[in-house]
Amino acid sequence: MEKHFEGKNVYITGGSSGIGLSAAKQLAALGANILIFARTKERLEAAAADIGKHCLSEAQRVSALQIDVGDNENVNTVMSRAVLEFGPPDLLINCAGRAYPHYFEKIGYEQFDQTMKTNLYGIWNTTAALVPEMKKRGGCIVNVSSIAGFIGIFGYTAYCASKFGVIGFSEALRSELRSYGIRVAVLCPPDTDTPGFAAENKTKPEETKEASKGAKLMPPDEVARQLIIGIKRGRHIIIPGLDGKITWRIKRFFPALVDAVLNSQIKKVQKRLKGTHMEARP
Repeated sequence: MEKHFEGKNVYITGGSSGIGLSAAKQLAALGANILIFARTKERLEAAAADIGKHCLSEAQRVSALQIDVGDNENVNTVMSRAVLEFGPPDLLINCAGRAYPHYFEKIGYEQFDQTMKTNLYGIWNTTAALVPEMKKRGGCIVNVSSIAGFIGIFGYTAYCASKFGVIGFSEALRSELRSYGIRVAVLCPPDTDTPGFAAENKTKPEETKEASKGAKLMPPDEVARQLIIGIKRGRHIIIPGLDGKITWRIKRFFPALVDAVLNSQIKKVQKRLKGTHMEARP
């Protein structure tokens, strides 16, 4: 495993926290040079210092650049600088993401627009800026989707739209870049214990909470570990955790069963909520 990543240049958007930061630290421990990107300078600096502690040797490089992945002009400027100063990536992990779960009517266009710009446009912008350089020497691109990228989840209309798009984009891109020696993979993590997940719980509908009750919250370090194994093994779709893999197969071969289970859970919550409202009447 060490030889696979040793000396490689790894770019990670959303690398200052969550899965991106965990992946950065583990790849640094495998000998890779790490360049992380995010919007907040203070978090980037703290993350870079943390990543540096995991390096195998003093020869490794760790750096960080501010970026807004949803801003195409900003991405082109920052990535040009990154390639010039750090060298082109051997591995690009598009990990920047956000979610705002709520009932469809309460999400609003601005929230939808921000989710799409970060989750889908952000991947397009970063990939478009770097693919010309990667074509010269090959490499690997990993786009982070979600379990919600292949299953429509109650309360996640905007998020699911973006993450379904990531999978479609990645599949099409894989066909185009294969002849250049560039592999394209998709990571579909389940609910993961990140700062973003904690923020999502503030606006989640009760139906959404019920549907995810039985799911295990996966640590970001474990998601990152399985991501790295998936990259090493050349997998096209990487789904961490047994529950996620089972869900993927059931959705693929028995989609009506998944829909029936989710619908049953939703109806149960709605019935309970309706009863609560009735009891609250004077």
